[in-house]
Amino acid sequence: MDTIGVHDESVFEALTYACLASLSLVLLGHYHQKRILIGIFKPLASAAFVSLAMLASGSESPYGMAVVAALILSFWGDVFLMIQGRKAFIAGLVSFLLGHVAFCVAFVLRGIDWTAVLGASVAVLVMALIVSRWLFKHVDSQMKIPVVAYITVISVMVVLAFGTFFEMGHVFIPLAAVLFFASDLSVALERFVQPRFLNKLWGLPLYYGAQLLFGWTLI
Repeated sequence: MDTIGVHDESVFEALTYACLASLSLVLLGHYHQKRILIGIFKPLASAAFVSLAMLASGSESPYGMAVVAALILSFWGDVFLMIQGRKAFIAGLVSFLLGHVAFCVAFVLRGIDWTAVLGASVAVLVMALIVSRWLFKHVDSQMKIPVVAYITVISVMVVLAFGTFFEMGHVFIPLAAVLFFASDLSVALERFVQPRFLNKLWGLPLYYGAQLLFGWTLI
């Protein structure tokens, strides 16, 4: 019996190009401080990676459904982070945190090599501690618990991404997880250290690249 979903790879290529084209206009909007460009094209860029995943035949599997849920939560995280203010930032943080939880569920459902998890945990723990120590110099007391929770969850997500790679293969999964982790450093720099265009110039391509790679694992 045929699976539900689009089987023409050109559709997914078109959505990938649409995402990247929208991203370029988002970066242009940030560079020229044109909020209308950001307001229009950032949701479109995020909708493109969600659509790619939802249309893939692999979206029917338990792993695929969890990935789609994670990408939808990320979409809302992107929307909230476009809004000024602490409440919107917290809402975005929670959306992404739940998205990482959904990715963790996806990887466990797909299959995990727990020996690889132990090995990856050491490297990721060291990186998480370095990032936390650096970030705490810039974060006020009210934000420390949410930030620690977020770093913990995304670190677990990265570790499990390597675990499922060593069990089931597909290099896109750990690559996407690492890119996502790295992109969040740009968000931290922008929010807590020094807002500037350079943070977005390298952070946003890493983020959208990660989400597209996660989507392509379902094809």
